[in-house]
Amino acid sequence: MVIHIDVMLARRKMSVTELSNKVGITMANLSILKNGKARAIRFSTLEAICSALDCQPADILEYRHTRTPGAARGIKRAAG
Repeated sequence: MVIHIDVMLARRKMSVTELSNKVGITMANLSILKNGKARAIRFSTLEAICSALDCQPADILEYRHTRTPGAARGIKRAAG
């Protein structure tokens, strides 16, 4: 997944601190999310971010296929 929070912040002329305050999450957690280090995001957090940035989830989340399915979890594909 590629996170585009920085792009949306720039488009909205909003600081990370302002977004953190509007969404109600810590700067540390927002930083983890925007730098692509988060392993999950709650729908309520995603909804709050989209509300604060007046955008859709697809504006900040992008899927890019870079590995075989299950590779990130160590799942081996069956030969066939």
